[in-house]
Amino acid sequence: MRREHSSELNSEDIKACEDSEFLSPTPSMITSFSFLLLTAALVHAQPSPEVQKRISAAIAAAANESNPDYTTFVNPFIGTDNFGDVCPGASIPFGMVKFSTDLTGYAPAGYVTDPTQTIRGLSPLHDSGTGSSLGTYGNFEIMPMTCPEGFETCATKLVDRETFRKNNTDDASPGYFSQTLDNGIKMEATSTRRAGLERFTFPQGSKPYFVLDLSNDLPNSFAGGTMNIDPQKGRITIGGSWGSSFGPTSFNYQAFACYDLLNNGNQTLDEYGVWQGNPYGLDSKAKSQTLLNQTRNLIGDHYEYGALFSYSGTPSEIIIRVGISFVSSDQACANAESEVGTSSFDDIMAQSRALWNEKLSSIQIDLANTPANVTEMLYSSLYRASLTPNNATGETQAAFSGTSSPYFDSLYCSWDTFRTFYPLMALQHPQDYAQIVENYIDGWRKLGWMPECRANNLPGYTQGGSSGDVIVGHFAINYHNEAAALGVNLNDLYSAMLADGELNPFEWDIQGRQVNLYKEFGYVPFDIVDATSTGRQTREGSRTLEYVFEDFSIRQVSLLLNNSANENAYFNRSMASPSCCPSLHLQFERSLVRYPNGTFAFTDPTDCSPQDKNDSRSCSLQGSNEVGFYESSSWEYSWFAPHDTNGLIELMGGNATFVKRLDHFFDAGYYLAGNEPSFQTPIGYHYANQPAKSVQRVRQVVFENFDITPAGLPGNDDQAAMASLLSFHLLGLYPVPGTSQFLILSPFTPNYTIHNTYLNTATTITTHGFDPKSVQANIPKGAAAYVKSVTVNGVELATKCHFDFYDVFRKGGQVDIEVTADMDEGNDCGTAVPESLSTGGFATVR
Repeated sequence: MRREHSSELNSEDIKACEDSEFLSPTPSMITSFSFLLLTAALVHAQPSPEVQKRISAAIAAAANESNPDYTTFVNPFIGTDNFGDVCPGASIPFGMVKFSTDLTGYAPAGYVTDPTQTIRGLSPLHDSGTGSSLGTYGNFEIMPMTCPEGFETCATKLVDRETFRKNNTDDASPGYFSQTLDNGIKMEATSTRRAGLERFTFPQGSKPYFVLDLSNDLPNSFAGGTMNIDPQKGRITIGGSWGSSFGPTSFNYQAFACYDLLNNGNQTLDEYGVWQGNPYGLDSKAKSQTLLNQTRNLIGDHYEYGALFSYSGTPSEIIIRVGISFVSSDQACANAESEVGTSSFDDIMAQSRALWNEKLSSIQIDLANTPANVTEMLYSSLYRASLTPNNATGETQAAFSGTSSPYFDSLYCSWDTFRTFYPLMALQHPQDYAQIVENYIDGWRKLGWMPECRANNLPGYTQGGSSGDVIVGHFAINYHNEAAALGVNLNDLYSAMLADGELNPFEWDIQGRQVNLYKEFGYVPFDIVDATSTGRQTREGSRTLEYVFEDFSIRQVSLLLNNSANENAYFNRSMASPSCCPSLHLQFERSLVRYPNGTFAFTDPTDCSPQDKNDSRSCSLQGSNEVGFYESSSWEYSWFAPHDTNGLIELMGGNATFVKRLDHFFDAGYYLAGNEPSFQTPIGYHYANQPAKSVQRVRQVVFENFDITPAGLPGNDDQAAMASLLSFHLLGLYPVPGTSQFLILSPFTPNYTIHNTYLNTATTITTHGFDPKSVQANIPKGAAAYVKSVTVNGVELATKCHFDFYDVFRKGGQVDIEVTADMDEGNDCGTAVPESLSTGGFATVR
């Protein structure tokens, strides 16, 4: 339940904060957990129950295999329900194309499990794990159908062609997607980076017809385009302009497609033509007409356009080759020819599966002794963590046209991904990481600031600030020795960071920060005239804290590059989070939102929390968001100081008060796992020298918010922010972004090895005393789960709460974690808690 909005906290809250003590969890058995999850999955009409049966069988069989197929452990449907916004479509790692169906209703990624929604068509462009309410991409939908009464009777308009699916038939695995319509037509797809094959199986004896859409996309943003049918080549080319899914509507991007219809001469085109429709009765077809050339409709009506074609005879199977480009239709055709050519559907699917195995096998776990649901959650998460952003290198337009740098689209959004997504990539695949970092730097070269949330090749909205600073800074701190070899110029990287930290853009809603006022006041003030730049005057509290942490990343790179003047300046700016808002940390009745004169604007700490009963309250980018925070309550953001948690503890009155407040935050239901500012909060107990409580909280967070069903994410995956968070939790680690430090927890598997594909190192982490009974929401009494000691390559660490990337993962070798059932024994860090800036931490870089 949510509490009614009020001007002050309920007295029960205050008493709970003052008096609450942690209660030991109630024991429960784990043996039935996987069965319960499987049973829960079967109450939905989608996906097919065979998907889970196949995955469970593969995990069971892999216990006896020396070279398992890691793709068989992946469930692409996790997160396709409960507003997870995951795309289960066919893709390669970071593929520009993701073939999936588009459904009606709320479906940002195109696909949803909801069986009450109908299918609009199969399309090649999608994003995964985004929060765009209108959807993103969905261009070039194709819909197979049978038209018994002939060409003129085919349902071409979107509302007419929408069709229900056949229950319990949706299927997907890495590189493959399948769905069957309720009329018995089966649609399948597999992909390369910029192209793929679509395969359609028709009922026996039926004549295949297809509608190919020019104008409709998921956000209904068509701004004009062309379509050309070449019946001799059996080719349809398309090009047009559409609007952003998460950015200013005044911006448009271009996209192009090439559909080859003849399957290398094995299929024969019959009828063909174009169609046009609108909601007011227009529903017209023009057989044998081959060209559409349409502009944006300026009066505001929604016109639909596309092609309609059929095949000779009654073939049961039709294969269509598809190429995509953001440059031209000719390049779309060239992409299909070079990446697919004459390869068969099975050949392309095998190539895709091989690429996925290369990615997934970089983390290898003890399959025989790891709970099956943990195996499935881990590899499904690692899969989604290499699904986006979309590698559109060579497919650039506008300011980036012809750039020699790598280019990635769909940076949804840097605010979501800096915490866990890129640190996970840094552990395994620094080559991919370096390409994306160079992509960020190239944004500064072309536009003056690094991108924050590029979507559809267009600037997207800024959420917290210039979070790209943390992303590139984390790379520099961990890979500065290899940066040049990986194609990253550290001087350019640093210049790009300083632009974010020093230069105010004219429009800080799409890049950079409102840094002029922040530098003047030491915080982002509420209710003040900004005479030199434009942006939505909201989120002052959360933007302040995000700016501070971004400054910390600039400080770390300044330290790395021996720029003492900037290091000192950004050190002082990094310390602003406690000094700007001590009232929040010491009292309940204050907020982080502050007027120019230094006084605080009141915000109820429950606003925008799970206990907020006001369902109409704006908590995102809306202009009516008056609470001062982005997608979080002030309660939640009050813990956000990843680089200086001990400074926060001191302001709160010491360890005991901090722990009581943190206990209350969780026990009273203010924690929201789907909010990125809370990612490190369950591990905050480490800094108060109570790491065993962190272990308990992380177990609770995982099993109360994640599972292996389609609804198995706590909301939007946020471009695999949730996937990467879960991966770290299951591995018993948590990264401090912008640093080389990892916090140590208790793994959910007895043994795993992380392979760094660039450094050519392997690091094996073994949990001695691992007890599978501990792998549940409430750790039973007597189950070993708490860290007793940590040994790295034979040397026991003086602290068991953290270690450094340079000492562990760069060198490789063996890490031994001994766990105990004695919570008191495990509830002490040893000689030192993790580093914090105000207590002398992060004074050097490696």
